Amino acid sequence: MELDKIFEDAARRMEKSLESLEHEFRRIRTGRATPAILEGIRVSYYGNVVPLQQIASVMVQGPRMLVVKPWDKSVIGEIMKAIQASGLGLTPQSDGTVLRIPIPPLSEERRQELVRLIRKLAEDTRVAVRNVRRDALEQIRKLEKDSVISEDDRRRAEERLQKLTNEWVEKVDEKLAAKEKEVLEE
Repeated sequence: MELDKIFEDAARRMEKSLESLEHEFRRIRTGRATPAILEGIRVSYYGNVVPLQQIASVMVQGPRMLVVKPWDKSVIGEIMKAIQASGLGLTPQSDGTVLRIPIPPLSEERRQELVRLIRKLAEDTRVAVRNVRRDALEQIRKLEKDSVISEDDRRRAEERLQKLTNEWVEKVDEKLAAKEKEVLEE
């Protein structure tokens, strides 16, 4: 029963690490239009700073065009400023009611920088998964030391934990391969 709790906790923490990686990957611009590019943008709205998604809808129009349609037209200038100040290298164009944001194609140099970045993020996630394994191993060894489980139970638990770790590292590698392919595509 104690071991089951350890494994549930380890799996939950490993899953959170992978979810964090997926979130970071969504924010990386690939030269293709996706609303996730604008996820981190915050806009000044009547004295408050709010996420863009709370004051406008973001839609994809074609493979290289985003359209931002604010619910309140008076805030279009603030949205434009926020997007330009975001450091994403995007230049919105306004027609008074909506913003059109062309997504420029990535240069080969920029693609290589992004590949290095996503590899680093994936490695950081692998390290996080291994840290979860380390913490779980310490708990398992403590159970053996406290005579709650036998040496054989500890060995079986360590093997099971290693299999769990390998599964999550494999999932990280799959996400990395998919994102690398997406970044390197024209």
